[in-house]
Amino acid sequence: MTALVFLVVLFVANLISVKLFGEIEFWFSMVKVTALVGMIVIGLGVLTFGFSAAGPTASVSNLWQFHGIFPNGIGSSLMTLQGVMFAYLAVELVGVTAGESEDPEKTLPKAINTLPWRIALFYVGALTVILCVVKWTEFAPGVSPFVEAFAKIGIPAGAGIVNFVVLTAALSSCNSGMYSTGRMLRTLADNGEAPRAFSKLSASRTPALGITVSVAFMGIGVILNYIVPEKAFGYVTSVATAAGIWTWLMILISHVLYRRAVDAGRLRASAFPAPGGAVCSWIAIAFLLFVTGLIAYDADSRICLYVMGVWAAALAIGWAALKARNPHVAERREPELERVG
Repeated sequence: MTALVFLVVLFVANLISVKLFGEIEFWFSMVKVTALVGMIVIGLGVLTFGFSAAGPTASVSNLWQFHGIFPNGIGSSLMTLQGVMFAYLAVELVGVTAGESEDPEKTLPKAINTLPWRIALFYVGALTVILCVVKWTEFAPGVSPFVEAFAKIGIPAGAGIVNFVVLTAALSSCNSGMYSTGRMLRTLADNGEAPRAFSKLSASRTPALGITVSVAFMGIGVILNYIVPEKAFGYVTSVATAAGIWTWLMILISHVLYRRAVDAGRLRASAFPAPGGAVCSWIAIAFLLFVTGLIAYDADSRICLYVMGVWAAALAIGWAALKARNPHVAERREPELERVG
């Protein structure tokens, strides 16, 4: 019921206006950022001044002591890459949201250039501080490292704080999913690659039909949470990871083809080129294929590959139906790229 209520609330908010989506996303992000910055500051205080019960044992050396580097072998650590992939999904939404910004030529490069610093601070930085404050040997499966760190420092409300932050993070992901799906379906419809109904905007200037379809698919997650609550998260992350790997493979392959066309003089070079060019894209493609291999090796996550197979078949059927309905859709892509540059 909780999942259903939150889904409906966010659905209505996305239908009202783009501004409301932005306001909600701002406050969701503010909660996450405030909690992580607070954790980092408190942790650094414990390391520097040694206060609280964690002070006597807090040390930077906790990072490598107690066999802290690959204690169970590198294989166990590599298997976590599937979860890491899921954690970083939707970074590409920076490009989607730029479509509705006032000055994408300035805001998009700024947003992309700050991403590495945000990841370094809020992800790597927070985990590094936690592992310095609390030895990794004190963590237990099923207990959040953040909760464990708050408890060791002496903040009894730590569990409630972490749960609230996790809730806002999940809602932020849901909110962004609705937003991006509606816009992507509208773009496909404008290009003749989806039913024209998806291109229509509501009175509040939102792609209501696309958002509705997105919410309908998210409702499957709500049903799974009701039927098999102990497996729902695993199923959802497997599907999301499969979609993420497929999406990023398409993005990277498109970038390789684009750079090849630029080098041949058939397309104009971008004013904001990706560093490393096609070489970095090939490295990223190799990494995604490596993660796919890890998924195939792990029986618990192998369902992800089945999802990828079904997804690829669905896209192939959809593309065949699209070309049958509009034989010129494939041939016109190159001229469009020439105009866009």
